[in-house]
Amino acid sequence: MANKEKNNIKDEFISTLSHEIRTPLTSIKGFSQTMLSSWDKLDEDKKKEFLKIILAQSQRLINLTENVLNVAKIDSNSQDIVLVNVDCALVVKNCIDVVSINYKDFEFKFEPLGQKLSCLSDVNKTQQILINIIDNAAKYSINSKVVEIKVFNECDYNVFSIVNYGSYIEPNKISHIFEKFYRASSYISSATQGSGLGLYIAHELALKMDGKIEVKSDKDTLKTEFLVYLPVYEVEKITKKAINK
Repeated sequence: MANKEKNNIKDEFISTLSHEIRTPLTSIKGFSQTMLSSWDKLDEDKKKEFLKIILAQSQRLINLTENVLNVAKIDSNSQDIVLVNVDCALVVKNCIDVVSINYKDFEFKFEPLGQKLSCLSDVNKTQQILINIIDNAAKYSINSKVVEIKVFNECDYNVFSIVNYGSYIEPNKISHIFEKFYRASSYISSATQGSGLGLYIAHELALKMDGKIEVKSDKDTLKTEFLVYLPVYEVEKITKKAINK
């Protein structure tokens, strides 16, 4: 990528980031002011509605801040990875709780397997990966308000499958969607929200935990599936990593 193109993309990113920060702050300020000035005139349902909006926009700011900080840590190789036994089903449920705040009219379908699956990964980094990808799936579910999530075992990996319907990624773009700033150049004309950093962070964190992410997209069904591969938890692997440190 030429320097001029990189600079243009970064300029677009800064513009996008400013917009992403300003929008929730404006919403939080507006609803807070309304509640303070009209508290006695608002019924309980309205108060709850406004508080839920404030909560959702606050979470949006928190996610954005975490993404920006994560990019800085990734670029400086200062990410602290603590590998532990991570319950796959539990981490998915926690991630759905976080993402669903911003997608109240969506259905996040997840049915855990009878068998308990555990990954050898960092629990916080695993959550960051899944939150970014689940949020991305909901964001691009243009013709559907359903996101399907499954977890299954495949050899040495436990795999998180996140599926949405209504979007299609062309094959020549799949290799680029995990690049930093890639989405930012097209964001301004897009109807979706986001800084364009989520997939880059997810990809880099997965690699740092000896995992990987694959993408499948079908033009006919408009089905897109993200597959997050993380190593299976085994005591032998923990011991070997400890010895090699």
